[in-house]
Amino acid sequence: MNRKPLHIHKGLARGVILALFATGLLSRCAQIAMPQGGPKDSLPPQVVSMTPAFGTTDFEGKRIYIEFDEYVQLKDQQKEFFTSPFMTKNPSLVIKGRGVQIDLQDTLLPDQTYAFNFGSCVADNNEGNPYIGLRYVFSTGSEIDSMLMSGYTIDAQTCDTLGNSFMLFFDPATDSVPGCDSTLYNSQPLAVGKAFPNGIFLAENLKPIPYRVFALEDNNGNRRYEPGVDRVAFLDSLHNPLDMPSFDVWYDTSRHYLQAQPQVMLRLFMEPPLKRQTYSSSKRIAGNKIELYFGAPFPQIEELSFEGVDSSRIQVEYLTHNRDSMYLWIDSTGLSLPDTLRGRLIYQKQDSLRQYFTDTVSLKLGWKEPEIKGNRKQNDQKKKEEEKPVNPFKVSVTPSGTVNPEKHISFSFVAPLVTLDTSAIQLEVLPEKEGGTATRIPLTFTQDTFKMRDWILKAEWAPGQKYRLLIPDRTFRNVNGEMNDTLKAEFGIEMPDKFATLVFHIQGETPQSEYIVELIDENGKVIEQRNHLTTGTHRFRYIPAGNIRVRVVDDRNRNGQWDTGSLLALRQPERVEMFVGPDGQETIVAKVNWELEYEMNMAEIFAPITMERMEQMIGRLEAVRQKKLAEERMQAQQNSQNTHNHGGQNSGMSGFGTSGTGNQNYGMPF
Repeated sequence: MNRKPLHIHKGLARGVILALFATGLLSRCAQIAMPQGGPKDSLPPQVVSMTPAFGTTDFEGKRIYIEFDEYVQLKDQQKEFFTSPFMTKNPSLVIKGRGVQIDLQDTLLPDQTYAFNFGSCVADNNEGNPYIGLRYVFSTGSEIDSMLMSGYTIDAQTCDTLGNSFMLFFDPATDSVPGCDSTLYNSQPLAVGKAFPNGIFLAENLKPIPYRVFALEDNNGNRRYEPGVDRVAFLDSLHNPLDMPSFDVWYDTSRHYLQAQPQVMLRLFMEPPLKRQTYSSSKRIAGNKIELYFGAPFPQIEELSFEGVDSSRIQVEYLTHNRDSMYLWIDSTGLSLPDTLRGRLIYQKQDSLRQYFTDTVSLKLGWKEPEIKGNRKQNDQKKKEEEKPVNPFKVSVTPSGTVNPEKHISFSFVAPLVTLDTSAIQLEVLPEKEGGTATRIPLTFTQDTFKMRDWILKAEWAPGQKYRLLIPDRTFRNVNGEMNDTLKAEFGIEMPDKFATLVFHIQGETPQSEYIVELIDENGKVIEQRNHLTTGTHRFRYIPAGNIRVRVVDDRNRNGQWDTGSLLALRQPERVEMFVGPDGQETIVAKVNWELEYEMNMAEIFAPITMERMEQMIGRLEAVRQKKLAEERMQAQQNSQNTHNHGGQNSGMSGFGTSGTGNQNYGMPF
């Protein structure tokens, strides 16, 4: 990446940036005519004129025209084009001649700087080369607001870069709801910016005033925040661009847009949707299995009963952690459930003002065993008489070969268990020599705390040792009244020398502090997670060889899971950071039969975010990106060479170094 930084001191006027960049990297002075053969045109269109002129003050018009040096087209207009501030009615964009005509549909506010941001929606008509960063700015007042602010946006839970989100700048006096923050619901932003795909944003045309700053991921394109649909972020304090630290701006020649040192970081999180608590629906999906749904998390159920069914026979399986959806399993052993099952639900419902009151719902759930008609029924009956009946009891056991002693043996049952006899389960250590005697060893068989149909069999495993597991028939009985056949298996325990071991010496911020540590592979999959870690030494064994990244959660409420934030409650999400090794890299190279030890000082990991720290983070990501690009170029060269060696036609390395920067003047015609 070619970086030629321009130092910006406390929100320097944008015109100075443009003047300097126009004489360097960004301008293209020559007119480009239609090519007559030769190389493919890879240059974007160039602005010839803007009417009224860019930066017009005391603006009173309704139409703007931007002319280019060639015919253009509009692409992804709904996605790319936005105004700052947002308008109730977006301007109309149409192609007229060699330009774009913008007709205003909304009433303009007095003494307001407006910026029309085209993103990359304007492209030449022949090759589709986009003009990236085109902007048109004017003011209905006597001057153009010219302050700047830069920042970086990431996903709060994963620490991954999150680009293309909107930056919203609000007057802090607009929020009128005491005790909570309703700014995004009740107010309109004074200015709007947008993060680039790599998460960096450079907000322009700001006033020298304190702002409430938000980030919004507008997934449905309505320019409004919707919990459960859009991710959101907010800064805890007010920020005046005039008082912000100085920063550098440069043009990224590989991405073709401006970049900046970030002054602030916004961590976007997803809130649950704001819904009233209400009974939503129910459905009987089997004779003894019912689906039940509510409109909001954690319904307060006072009674749930069915005629002719003892309440002790009903098991509740929650499908989500917030318990808004569930399965009801009825132990049907010895019961003949009717085709229509009648019941009653009493719970706390919310009215339109979100006040709770007791509501009673009558349930009427029908079910009838599907019928098999005609010859098929007769043939199936004959087949059943000829063949041995198949036991409908089903369970999935993993792993099927060798066992990782860190993960133990998992059982996943199709239906919840009603009874089980753990004393009947036999686990034996097999003798090393033929003719020896197997030795029975103790075990535990425990239910998962959330997935009620999942169970774990644990024991003190010895690496390299062989074991035999015997579960006699009728050890398990499920809600359908079905019981297992005899289950028998022999297996071995993985040897640790085939894996890597990671050891973390954790120094917590306080003796009571708890953390969640996740190991992530190259594909972003969490391969190991440990909760409730405190100060001390923690060993992660049986880690597959490869590149590993370590994600750390500051589990403030010590509940063993990452918790999202709340906009109304002014609560930030629990902080997540990537562990950086002593070599300054996030990636740990785990090798077979290696044990790697690291000091993990949580006070340093969760220290306040600074510009320097953000730059280091972005630098690490940029190094990974450049490495990947280099690998892609090398692969492209190899493919090209292979094609040439086999006598094929080589069309070149399209997409790698063949495109020009074009007229990247970031909005101004030069």
